[in-house]
Amino acid sequence: MTYCRKDNFGAGKRSRGKRCLEGKYFVIGFQQNVAYTCVTTVNALHFYLDANQKRCFIEELPTDTVVEGSYRALEWAEDKQAYHENREMGIVVEVVESESADIVVKTTGPSEGKFTFTSHDAGDHSICLSTNYTSWFSHTHIRLYLDIAVGSTKPDIENDRTHVSGLAAKVRDLNEKLEDIRREQQYQREREADYRDLSEATNARAVWYSLAQIVVLVGTCTWQLRHLKVRV
Repeated sequence: MTYCRKDNFGAGKRSRGKRCLEGKYFVIGFQQNVAYTCVTTVNALHFYLDANQKRCFIEELPTDTVVEGSYRALEWAEDKQAYHENREMGIVVEVVESESADIVVKTTGPSEGKFTFTSHDAGDHSICLSTNYTSWFSHTHIRLYLDIAVGSTKPDIENDRTHVSGLAAKVRDLNEKLEDIRREQQYQREREADYRDLSEATNARAVWYSLAQIVVLVGTCTWQLRHLKVRV
């Protein structure tokens, strides 16, 4: 199993910049920094896969974070020697929480579509895409374009602006960004607490190990002194 970081992503198996497409899983470390002026991040890429393969991406998310994704799949046509849209092909989208293995989303859509989910727990989430082809002997090649937007979505902003002023809409946008920052800070505090507990547990074990060594040394010295006295 091969893992690829964000800087390794290129056009895919047939592109010159791609390095790690022989494995079945990829990792994209989309870290959100609370110092950013805009919390919502958008990541676009495209990659290649065979009809019977699955590609997964690891996304680290805070709690209650909305993720929007859009995709477009093109199928290779040997007669045309080009990629084209096949409306009979479907794309299976599956999102799984890595730690608990709970399925957040599992749906089958058309060759071009969107998906949305909300993270219930903080941590890594696997976003997997595959085709609905079931034949293991199929050698169809697929080019798949994928855009992932991390952060609060605003699907009704344009419609709402017919009822509220532009200033109120901007205030709401800022409130949503502040809420994203708050969730990110809470997630970072939870991680810091976990690291602190781990460090304290490690230090405690080290102290007990040192005390055990001292007890063993004292016992050994006492036994040797008594043994020498008996021989003398």
